[in-house]
Order: sequence, then C-alpha cells, then structure tokens
Amino acid sequence: MAIIKPNNNTISAITALPAGVGGKVLQIQTTFKSSVSTVSTNGDGFVDVTGMSVSITPSSSSSKILCQASLFYMINNTTYGNLGGIRFMRGSTAIGTGGQDYSSGTVVGIDNSTNNTNLFATVPLLFLDSPSTTSATTYKLQAKNSIGGDINLYVNGRRNGSNYGASTITVMEIAA
Repeated sequence: MAIIKPNNNTISAITALPAGVGGKVLQIQTTFKSSVSTVSTNGDGFVDVTGMSVSITPSSSSSKILCQASLFYMINNTTYGNLGGIRFMRGSTAIGTGGQDYSSGTVVGIDNSTNNTNLFATVPLLFLDSPSTTSATTYKLQAKNSIGGDINLYVNGRRNGSNYGASTITVMEIAA
C-alpha cells in the first residue's frame, strides 16, 4: 500500500493540521493538588490560590485554550464577609471577567459571619481563552472576599489541617 502525501509533501514536512480540522485537542496540561493550604485574602484584593496554576505552550497563535478547574475549599473569616469569587488569570491578566472582575469563575455566596468551620464548597470553573501566542503561558486561580475584611480560604480541607478533598486545574489546547 502506498503512503499518501498530503499536498504532495513528504511526511516529515507536514508541520500543521490540514484546513478544516479545527476543534481537535492538541495537548493537555494539568495540576492536581491534594494537600491542604491556606490562602489569606485581605480587603477587596484578589490573591493567588496556592498550588493552583498550570503552564502550556500553544503550538499555534490561533489556538484556543480551554481552561477548567475544580476548587475544593472551606472558608473562615477573621472579621466579616464572605468569599466573593474565584477567577482565572492568564499571567497577570484576568480573563472572562464580563461586568464583574470575578465573573470568569463562580460567584460564591457562602456567608461565614458565624465563623463556622464546616462550610465547604466545590467550585467548578470553565472558560475558553484566546491567548494569541505561541509562548509559554501560565493560567492560575485567584480568590477574593466580596465585602472587605480578611478571610482564610482552606484549599482541600479544614483550618485544623484535616484533608477533605482535592482540587485540579487543567488547560487544553484546541485547534482553531
């Protein structure tokens, strides 16, 4: 049986997918975190969620990056408030934010003003990004208290260090 040579090229000369094959997954990168860590939010600013980042180097500047995350956490406020939201970041840029700066994730309405240590949540996040680059790109999660004050976010467990779950962040390069 003869080898078919697309567009009369040798097999080694083919460096890209033929036209019309968009939507294929080209690569997947993931970070899995099962250890417990504490993230302290202060005031109204966003802070990085420890251990929840992943890097990918797109093969084409026209590729899309499908970002997925599942964050398991418990909150405990030291003053007053609730966790306002969790968002995706591409490097230092918030992505998918819409009208609110945390709307690329899920706005979490857990009121923990009673200091209850057993308020757990799993937040699923999904966003299709267009980074327009072939450089290594880091995606990460950030968290924020919606109404000011300090809140501790206990990723994968309780404030006493007990482990109750696991979290993951995954990015997939999708051919355009």
